Order: sequence, then structure tokens, then C-alpha cells
Amino acid sequence: MAEAAFTPRVFSGIQPSGNLTLGNYLGALKRFANSQNEGVESIFCMVDLHAITVWQDPAKLRHATRELAAGFIASGLDPQKSILFNQSQVPEHTQMAWVFNCVARMGWMKRMTQFKDKAGKNAEQASLGLFGYPALMAADILVYHATHVPVGEDQKQHLELTQEIARKFNHDYGVAFFPETQPVIEGAATRVMSLRDGTKKMSKSDPSDMSRINLTDDADTIAKKIRKAKTDPEPLPSDAEGLEDRPEARNLVNIYAALSDRSVADVMREVGGKPFSEFKPMLADLAVDRIAPISDEMARLMKDVSEIDHILTDGAARARTIAQPILQQTYQIMGMVGAMP
Repeated sequence: MAEAAFTPRVFSGIQPSGNLTLGNYLGALKRFANSQNEGVESIFCMVDLHAITVWQDPAKLRHATRELAAGFIASGLDPQKSILFNQSQVPEHTQMAWVFNCVARMGWMKRMTQFKDKAGKNAEQASLGLFGYPALMAADILVYHATHVPVGEDQKQHLELTQEIARKFNHDYGVAFFPETQPVIEGAATRVMSLRDGTKKMSKSDPSDMSRINLTDDADTIAKKIRKAKTDPEPLPSDAEGLEDRPEARNLVNIYAALSDRSVADVMREVGGKPFSEFKPMLADLAVDRIAPISDEMARLMKDVSEIDHILTDGAARARTIAQPILQQTYQIMGMVGAMP
């Protein structure tokens, strides 16, 4: 079987769960905005179908989907350079997901640790969608023949499943039709930690609002949260190795590096030896400079959502021009009568 040549294409999706944080910005939105200028076709999606694997309040889901779109745009994503849409507007995702439900094996799904984490001891009461959604995630990616997916460490297992599905489909039908999509994990702060506990991931579900910077926070709130962030009593070390056993210090330095587009080593040459009383104001000024304009633009977009809705509708139409022929070719390979030649 000859190896196929696939057009480089990036796909990534974020679940519209509300309350975007600095972690979402540094771990995803900022990197997405940067990648669109690298000459690779980029497709970004609000995965609202993944959100409904657990019950959602309809009004809150609509708001969260639009707010996430506003976050993408305010973070620098250009809807003319990239494709931005919400998943439920492109039916090829769910159609391809059914194909992959028939390709994937039960044993593969049972290995998925996120299902175990989310379902907990009540797995028998979890929705079938929560169990099977890795097949939909694979469909999200492969219906565009995406070659690269920016992912966090917690999503690597799902991407490995996507690769397994692609390999099995190709093997079963004797084709080289689906690419083995590669993960892209990069940047100094791909995993941003809590401002109150440097060993825990920054999360919108943390009871303390002081543990995170929300993309909707104003300048004063951002500065206050940085000033009150937990630290240890020692000054910053002279090099990056000295941060290894100091989670709060490491987190703040990582955030500074990511916001300033510099390496941690470069930042340490500047701030090594400084007490936190000097470093925190530097970080607060930088965070306000980078995040406050995003907050302002998100607020503007959310005042009149017609602009967001127009962008998403246009993005869905553009996404379908890619997804439709790939789905039809999949059907043709499988022997579906009526699939386009």
C-alpha cells in the first residue's frame, strides 16, 4: 500500500464550557492565533456536541459557545485566515463518528482514562456519548484529514486512539486514506497552574476565583490576582533548574515566559535573584498589557452576537467544503451505494 501525501492541515477543538482562563489563552488560543500565520491551513472548532455528553442548560451552552468564539477572535484568530465554527453546524462530524464507532473496538474505548475520571463510580449511569466520544473526537480530526493537532498532555491518549482508528481503517480497506495525525505540544506554559497552588492545574471549577485569571477580568482584577498569587519566601533562583522543586515560582515564571514569547532560560537571565516583591509587579504589568485588551474585545463582541453568529455560519460553510468530499470518499471506499465517485 503506497503512502499517501497529505496537505498539511491543523485542526483543534475546545469545549464551550464557559469562563475562559489564562490557561485556555496560553495553552490554546494564543498558539492558535500564532499558527495561522505559518502558512498551514488551520481549522478551529467549538465542540458543542462533546459538551452535551453531560446535560447542559441550553441558554448557558449558547452563551458559552459564543463567548468561546469571542475568545478566539479577541485572542487574534483571523476568521479570514483560519476557519472557525461550532461543531454542530457541520453534520459530517457525526456522520464520520458513526463510521469510526464501527471501526473502533470496545477494548480501545475501555482504556480511555478520561471516561473513568469523568464517570467515576457512577459509570453505569453515564451517557453512551460520554463513553463513545473519543470516536467523535477522531471524526473531528480525520474528517478534515488533519495532519497536526495542538493538544495538552491530557488529550494525548485520545489522539493515540485517533491514530489507531486511522491505521485500522486503512488496513481493513487496503488504502492509505487517513493520515496518522501528529500531536503538537509546545510552549513554556502549555499547562498553566493555579495561582493558589502550583501543583494543581488552573481551572474554572476551582472554588476560589483568586486561583485563576479569567479572560473576562478587567485590568485591576488581573493585577490584584498576580499580586496575591502564592509564592515561597526565597528570591527567584539564578537558573531554570532552581525552579524544579518550587511549583509556585515555576508557574509564575512560565506564565511570564509565555506571555512575553520568550524561553524560561531567557527570562531567568533577566529576573534570576529578584525577590517576588519585584517580579510580581513585572508580571502584573505584562499580564494586564496582554490580557486586558482581550477582555475588552470579548466584551464588545458579546454585546452584539450577530457578528459572532455570522462568522460561525461562514466558517461552517467553509469547513463543509473540506469535510463533505472526505466523508463521501470514505463511504465510497466502504462500498456505500450512491457515494460520489
